[in-house]
Amino acid sequence: MTIHDFDMARFFLSEVVEVTATGANLVSDEIATAGDIDGAVVVLRGVNGTLASITNSRRCAFGYDQRLEAFGERGMLAAANQLPTSVRFSGAEQTEVAAPYHNFFLDRYTPAYRAEMDHFVTSVETGAAPSPGFADGRAALVLADAANESLRTSATVKVAGA
Repeated sequence: MTIHDFDMARFFLSEVVEVTATGANLVSDEIATAGDIDGAVVVLRGVNGTLASITNSRRCAFGYDQRLEAFGERGMLAAANQLPTSVRFSGAEQTEVAAPYHNFFLDRYTPAYRAEMDHFVTSVETGAAPSPGFADGRAALVLADAANESLRTSATVKVAGA
């Protein structure tokens, strides 16, 4: 469930050289029975020492929570969750009450999927290589495999050729 996060982290960190992962089963006995985890924290180290942390859970009671924060010497960049509405209610017993986050990825990403499909069709029509390409998918899979190995061994895994 973290493959897209690995893909995105590559564009922030450039070349990832280390992966450390830990996980737990806290909300789903079914996932544990299947031999998987329902919560994970992964730390990635870039070739120049930059770090990324990914926190992931199979269940989020308040909706489809997906956000990004990037910290640097000049400040912070934050991409917040998309909400069905920007309306908030404040009253005597609650402040800034809002509807839950979108509950399903299609609610959030339909415009992005359309843009991806348009790009792919244009690539086929013009003969241009699509971006991202096969190598990008493979690099994200290398990071996922390293995270699985780290989870299994409780050790940081060096990544070569990600």
